[in-house]
Amino acid sequence: MKNLRSIVWNLLLLVAGSTVCAVAVNGILIPRQFLAGGFTGLAMLIYYWVPFVPLGVIYFVLNIPLFVIGWLFVGRRFFFYSMAGMLIYSLAVLIPFPEIHIADSLLNAISAGIITGIGSGILLRSLGSAGGMDILSIIVLKRYSVRLGTTSLFFNAVLMLTAIARLPLEMVLYTLIYIFVSAYFVNLVVIGLSQRKAVLIISALWEDISREIMTRLDRGVTVLHGQGGYSGRQQEILYSVIPFQELGRFKDLIRKVDPQAFVVITDTLEVMGHKVGNQPHW
Repeated sequence: MKNLRSIVWNLLLLVAGSTVCAVAVNGILIPRQFLAGGFTGLAMLIYYWVPFVPLGVIYFVLNIPLFVIGWLFVGRRFFFYSMAGMLIYSLAVLIPFPEIHIADSLLNAISAGIITGIGSGILLRSLGSAGGMDILSIIVLKRYSVRLGTTSLFFNAVLMLTAIARLPLEMVLYTLIYIFVSAYFVNLVVIGLSQRKAVLIISALWEDISREIMTRLDRGVTVLHGQGGYSGRQQEILYSVIPFQELGRFKDLIRKVDPQAFVVITDTLEVMGHKVGNQPHW
């Protein structure tokens, strides 16, 4: 029963995310002759050349070789959910959503970016994706150890250079604005409150702070042995990783124990481990 609920929930996320993205594509991007990033953008560029072939069909065909190769590199659960997501998205962009009428081109690009970012974020909150760049980036990462963002950046750069030969330069520039806004909202939806913070604490009352973190917040603490570069004095350093939403309580706790504590808080890219892990599901 639990597995069935999980399957239904993830399929709902894929349907919702695909539909939202399709609204941006058919409601703003295509009527304004903009492009998108990734394989959707490549499919749109081909569609502008051969408009008699439906966009969803082009996107589906482009994904076939990716999924054939992806079988060897991505996890099986992610693979099957992404295949379902790709099929759903291909069907969603076939729906003739009405055009969203906004007079200003810049506002069109921003609006499309917001809508797409939210839709893509919903897709990535599931256990799969809509295929395209997500699959390609993972293949390149596992085969050549190239970061996900680097692959996406390179692909989009080549796509934009190719588009200049076909579309007016201003359309390409608006597309770049759209991609930037979309990426920001994807991060907002996907990471949001699930972002983890790494914290370093230097304090003479490190034992009291450590005890409070473990008992009041139920978070793990690692004690590192350090030495002052100038004083040469031995100093214990506390290291902990916490969810973003607990950061306020965490800082208040430290201030109450030692207002003079030296605290460094940094973002994390990925965390794997018990309780605070947020590692990718692919």
